[in-house]
Formats: sequence, C-alpha cells, structure tokens
Amino acid sequence: QVQLVESGGGLVQAGGSLRLNCAASGRTFSSYAMGWFRQAPGKEREFVAGISSGGGLTRYVDFVKGRFTISRDNAKNTVYLQMNSLKPEDTAVYYCAAAGSRWVRMEENDYNYWGQGTQVTVSS
Repeated sequence: QVQLVESGGGLVQAGGSLRLNCAASGRTFSSYAMGWFRQAPGKEREFVAGISSGGGLTRYVDFVKGRFTISRDNAKNTVYLQMNSLKPEDTAVYYCAAAGSRWVRMEENDYNYWGQGTQVTVSS
C-alpha cells in the first residue's frame, strides 16, 4: 500500500509559480513511476506529467511543456511539480498518483494509488 499526500497548492496570479509536493508512505516508493494529474471544474481528470521510478525519464502533456517540471527525491519519498508561468487555465485540483510500473504512464488506469488532491487557483 502507498499513501500519498499532496501539498503546496494555493492562489497565485497569472505568471506566478507554485511547487506542488507529494509525500508518499511506504518503503517501495522508488519502485513506482509517479504522475501528476489535474481536474478542472466540469472537466475530466487529465494527465499533466509523469516520471519513471528512478527519475531518469519524464513525460509532459503539450500544454505544460516548458512551464512545468516534474522531479522526485526517492530518499525523501517525495515527488514534486514545479509550475512556472501559470495561466488561469491551469486552475484545477492537482492529484499525484503512483503507477503499478517503473515506467512513465499517461493513462489514469495505469495508476493504482492516488492522493486527495490540492487546489491550484490562478487569477488573471
């Protein structure tokens, strides 16, 4: 079992930055690829970024490339999402998730464990 707890969300002006953190419990964190998803009001949850278990491979959805960076510290059982140049359309609840694989996954169904989410609101 893996428990995930996100933090770092909040209210920021357009153009600003936030760093989301996701702390994981359990001794097998380094065995899981991790991902960040988001869900805006009235929309389906969507993939944002993913990272392999060792941290050497990352994937991003096109609309965050160049602005968001996913990283992980396996010694601290934590995955991060650095978000720069935020836009109002980035407003959503952001979730971290652990995949049942070492390799980056982009589909929700590939993720077995989910955090409770953290709200990010970007004002114009």
